[in-house]
Amino acid sequence: MSFILPVNGIEPAFGKNTFIAPNATIVGDVVCGDDCSFWFNAVVRGDVNSIRLGNKVNIQDGAVIHCTYQKTKTILGNNVSVGHNAIVHGSLVHDNVLIGMGAIVMDNCEIGSNSIIAAGAVLTEGTKVPSGCIFAGVPAKKVKDISEELISGEINRIANNYLMYSSWFK
Repeated sequence: MSFILPVNGIEPAFGKNTFIAPNATIVGDVVCGDDCSFWFNAVVRGDVNSIRLGNKVNIQDGAVIHCTYQKTKTILGNNVSVGHNAIVHGSLVHDNVLIGMGAIVMDNCEIGSNSIIAAGAVLTEGTKVPSGCIFAGVPAKKVKDISEELISGEINRIANNYLMYSSWFK
């Protein structure tokens, strides 16, 4: 059974067509748009500050979304995929972004639209990722500009696949 819990009287709010895996944990001040999915063992903790997710956001298995008490909120735009075991903490992620498996995004990072954060990358506190590029490494740095093929072939494909996968559980 999913753990969907209020914190200090504030309950998570979900848009239409949201899939929540049976063991996902979503607590507190979390608001998501339509067509979102929270996968197995994902943890989204809006207990110390707010978390906002746009439409068609998928939080994959084991991912953690959190923020810092009275300092940083977490905002994910539309069409964002947060890969398996990734961490997004107190950051702003614009539309059409893929955060790869095991990546870590620390407080006060900002990821521009149409970008990819490679698997295992670590965005240190305050990193600004320009729109349309790929960041990789530890600490993460720009490795190249993103092609239109990667936007449609990776970012959009993965977001659309997770929408399809969630339909299998309804």
